Amino acid sequence: MQKLLVTRPLPDAVIEALSSEFETTVRPETSPMPAEDMTTALQDYDALLPTLRDPLSAEVIAAAEDIRCKILANFGVGYNHIDVAAAEAAGMLVTNTPGAVTDATADIAMTLMLMTCRRAGEGERVVRAGNWDGWHPTQFLGMHMTGKTVGIVGMGRIGKAIAKRAALGFDMKVVFFNRSPVADPGVPATQLETLESVCSASDIVVVAVPATPETHHIINAAALAAMQEHTILVNIARGDVVDETALIEALEAGKIGGAGLDVYEFEPEVPKALMAMENVTLFPHLGTAALEVRVDMGLMAAANLNAWIAGEELPNRVS
Repeated sequence: MQKLLVTRPLPDAVIEALSSEFETTVRPETSPMPAEDMTTALQDYDALLPTLRDPLSAEVIAAAEDIRCKILANFGVGYNHIDVAAAEAAGMLVTNTPGAVTDATADIAMTLMLMTCRRAGEGERVVRAGNWDGWHPTQFLGMHMTGKTVGIVGMGRIGKAIAKRAALGFDMKVVFFNRSPVADPGVPATQLETLESVCSASDIVVVAVPATPETHHIINAAALAAMQEHTILVNIARGDVVDETALIEALEAGKIGGAGLDVYEFEPEVPKALMAMENVTLFPHLGTAALEVRVDMGLMAAANLNAWIAGEELPNRVS
């Protein structure tokens, strides 16, 4: 049997599926794999199942003297921790797990939108601290989300799922920015020509782009300056698509209304300035944190690995 290393613990159903076809080793730590251990793993295993923040940079790959690994079956739709060109040059295939994460991530976007607009995090903190003195008509007045305009940056699978929830569930007007034309956004929606025009037109801006060199800091000082004073920014993509320093400056200056964040530029580090702000909702990267979703992701990774063993076309090849 081919030797497989799984870099983090995964649900039992996934490990069982993998172990039926592979001699599977599961690294017990939940933290990202150290770079030197990753280099060794490339030399010792036929296949790797890595995930977010596991280091597979060009330097890590180049440090391996004799690469045995032939496939990196990434657990997750995002694979910016993998230098795909370097992996391909070293004879490795790279796959990911799209589709399985779409609805769960869109749900988290809606959760962040609602919590930030309705000041739910702030209200819960007051209750837990024992400082709530009862209802009154002007307490915790936030933004009513129904009927507002949502601007979506990146109209891929997840962007479309967010648009569907916003339009059909909350009667929201949808505008979006996408680098290429989108023929069918799934619901009535208007594609605008520039990112700034989406930012200026929206009550809520949701970022749903993949992390690539082109999308690094796509939400920068200029994009934030185009937003209205009440606009809420939501990021469920990757942390470095938002310039965190510029975001903090905009929030502190009152240039935007608030933010809902599931990811961070230097994750897991969260700036103290963000933690101190009551108009910011902070999640610990919950995007796909549902058991059935994580199982589906693992089984999708297993399907990619099984196709590789069988010499078949890989279902979700990214290189």
